[in-house]
Amino acid sequence: MENFEFHNQTKILFGKGQVSSLKKEIPAYGKRILLVYGGGSIKRNGLYDQVMRELRDIEAFVIELEGVEPNPRLTTVKKGINLIRDNQLDFILAVGGGSVMDSAKAIAAGVPYEGDVWDIVIGQAKAPSNSVPIGTVVTIAGTGSEMNGNSVITNWETKTKAFFNSPYVLPKFSILDPELTFSVPRDQTIYGTVDIMAHVFEQYFHASNNAPLQERIGEAILLSVAETAPKLVNDLHNYEYREVMLLNGTLALNGLTGMGVNPDWATHLIEHAVSAVLDIPHGGGIAIIAPHWMEHVAAVRPEKVAQLGVRVFHLDRAGKTDAQLAAEAIQSLRELWASIGAPTKLSDYGIDDKEIELMTERAMLADQIGSYVPLTKDDVRKILRNSL
Repeated sequence: MENFEFHNQTKILFGKGQVSSLKKEIPAYGKRILLVYGGGSIKRNGLYDQVMRELRDIEAFVIELEGVEPNPRLTTVKKGINLIRDNQLDFILAVGGGSVMDSAKAIAAGVPYEGDVWDIVIGQAKAPSNSVPIGTVVTIAGTGSEMNGNSVITNWETKTKAFFNSPYVLPKFSILDPELTFSVPRDQTIYGTVDIMAHVFEQYFHASNNAPLQERIGEAILLSVAETAPKLVNDLHNYEYREVMLLNGTLALNGLTGMGVNPDWATHLIEHAVSAVLDIPHGGGIAIIAPHWMEHVAAVRPEKVAQLGVRVFHLDRAGKTDAQLAAEAIQSLRELWASIGAPTKLSDYGIDDKEIELMTERAMLADQIGSYVPLTKDDVRKILRNSL
């Protein structure tokens, strides 16, 4: 296990009716608020009115930034930065899913930064310690952005998707009411399920030694998701299924499973390249790429994939090699994701090989990516071609 620091300041308010906590939580940070949300679903399902009632009760001054994209754009982030500066706002309330929360974090970091916020996103500058405080109201299970300092932003002009992490953009509080996820459609529920599992995989397949507890925590999340997801996609308004999945999403990427390990993240880097170039749903891209990535690394290091198969998919180890178990584990994963309706190939989105080279270039943040089995450019190109 590697040396590590773990500190997570985010206060989680979980359960029915927790939106009413806004009037208690917000005043500690200020009442001049940028309200950030997406394409309007919160207006259709009544959540917008509910939030606005709470804000009126504390006599908040509210400026709205609506229309955050599914793959949030740098242009939207810059618009939010200008709104805060021009109106002297002191708090950001993000109401929505991962894209909305990621945008809020980049806005928060960009307001006090004197340069271009893209410098922060691509790692050429650090998020300042006086980043604008954030609170979130979560409407979808998946990204875990409600309890981490990660933000993924797309520069559509350059077809580049990048991410940063900073403790200074961790939400101060996050409201997780499973009832707010009832309106999430089936396809987005599927994408969220895939993303939760992929977040665990990225930390489960690590280059560190002796992290049995972290791996067991990850396996517990994977088991819970695997048991719940097939039932949830066929009963989208079941509160018990929704609350289990919502908590899984938060715990999958709040730092617990990544303590003391050197995580991989190659699958996400490859998918970020795909969705930056072709703007497909992130969870859909992950569902396609992850099994092909797993096949590639299992050919080099099958032991952890085999362990996944035994512990999560209940495979019988007797008389089998790690390579055989790894192949069965990958097939079990494919069968699980297929059973809930996840896409299986990039051609499901009309993608052919025309952009393979550009996507390969965009994925390569260094000469090699990933830690469990480092990938070269040729490896990434092969994984993308296999994913077609």
